Amino acid sequence: MRISPRLLMATPSSIASKPGRPPVALLPPLALYRRLLRVHRKKLPQDMRFLGDEYVKSEFRAHRDVENPLHIVGFLKEWQLYAQKLEGGSWQGEKLDKEKIDKMSDQQLGQLYELMQALQKTGDGDGTK
Repeated sequence: MRISPRLLMATPSSIASKPGRPPVALLPPLALYRRLLRVHRKKLPQDMRFLGDEYVKSEFRAHRDVENPLHIVGFLKEWQLYAQKLEGGSWQGEKLDKEKIDKMSDQQLGQLYELMQALQKTGDGDGTK
């Protein structure tokens, strides 16, 4: 993932931590990756942490060579929003937006289904035991 400082500065208004608050700049990929693993360590139970860490690692590896700025910004934005939700504790019981599901490719829907199956194996379907 090749990202320039100019790209990061050009898109800070694309996300906001909470409505009514000033926009937050996107974190660089390595800083975001570390933040995600740290949040998993602090906020998730051991079995969910293992699953989450493996998923984050595989996604960041898969997107390492992406050069399309729109894909990079979208990727970083969604992972940063995920980290913010974990840190705030507002992630449990949340459902995916229909708009996001409609925008997903067949491959992404397949990955989502596999993730759902893995979560169901660890607990009762919502990731808790």
